[in-house]
Amino acid sequence: MESDECEFDSTWEDEHQNKTPRKKMYRRSRRNMYAAKDMQDFRHSCQFLDYDDEEPVRDFFYNLEFYQGRIRSSPDNIHIDEFHKHWWGQYGWLEEVHSYIQWLFPIQEQGLNRWSHVLTKKEIKLFRRDKQALRNLVKSYEVMLDFYGICLINIHTGEVRRAPNWRQRFKNLNRYTHNNLRITRILKCLGTLGLEHYQAPLVKFFLRETLVNAELSNVKQSVLDYFMFAVLNKSKRRELVGYAYKHFRPQEEFVWGPKKILQKETSKEGCKTLYADEKSTNRSPAKAPPQREFNSKDVASFIPYSNCNRSRTSPATVIIYIVIISTILLSLLFSLIVIVTGVV
Repeated sequence: MESDECEFDSTWEDEHQNKTPRKKMYRRSRRNMYAAKDMQDFRHSCQFLDYDDEEPVRDFFYNLEFYQGRIRSSPDNIHIDEFHKHWWGQYGWLEEVHSYIQWLFPIQEQGLNRWSHVLTKKEIKLFRRDKQALRNLVKSYEVMLDFYGICLINIHTGEVRRAPNWRQRFKNLNRYTHNNLRITRILKCLGTLGLEHYQAPLVKFFLRETLVNAELSNVKQSVLDYFMFAVLNKSKRRELVGYAYKHFRPQEEFVWGPKKILQKETSKEGCKTLYADEKSTNRSPAKAPPQREFNSKDVASFIPYSNCNRSRTSPATVIIYIVIISTILLSLLFSLIVIVTGVV
């Protein structure tokens, strides 16, 4: 068997919950088999979450009630609204405190905080239907994105981009590698609780930053081993693996997918591009359709919490404001003098 085949990765074949992995022989590989097994277990745990089950109903759904604002986290004693209001931009707290992440992004695995609670199937089903809980989850996601130097610019598609302070935040992310575990948890939580469409855009962002822009060298391995395979949508996952293969160097050392398939996919993509270029060259130029003018309000309307669209007033505008205000004040002062003089 090829060294790039993995018994725990069914990205390129049908995936079934009770499937017995095929035994494969390996040459020396840089792929993390523990990570591959962990992500396969996660993907299997997310199957059939919306189906009715016979799980006994508990008295409390701690994670759901926390996101509904009915209980506080433990041991930090934080209300979800307080977290969103007071922890936004508090990078020291977000870095040094380690007990909040399990409450903000619950998953079906026990974390290091023994006072946090594992998600149950019934709780997941209820959480996915609760609009208030989902809105608060998106806010928590934005707080953490800001901490990592990233902005959520479209709340519907999950599209993200660099924040204005990305250099400073990337430096912190590259230094403290435990954040790789946090991001893996965040991706798992998003997929589990019904925000699956947020996964691929974030992973694509990290692939671009690590493989194309050569940033975040200490995050790169986690992106390839964990982030990519947390994406539940198989077609999206395949696209991400293909994107990674295309930009990974040296390409012959890529071990996160079958190179024979990836080479075919890459060549197909190249042929499509070439064919499209030939068609556009031989075809008479058509009249371009009217383009919709960009309006910053379109993006701003998607971002109730992000700092990506904070306005920045130019120095010239400030000077104009100062002149206008000064003129008004002088006019009022002159009128006051005239009135006082007339009375005297």
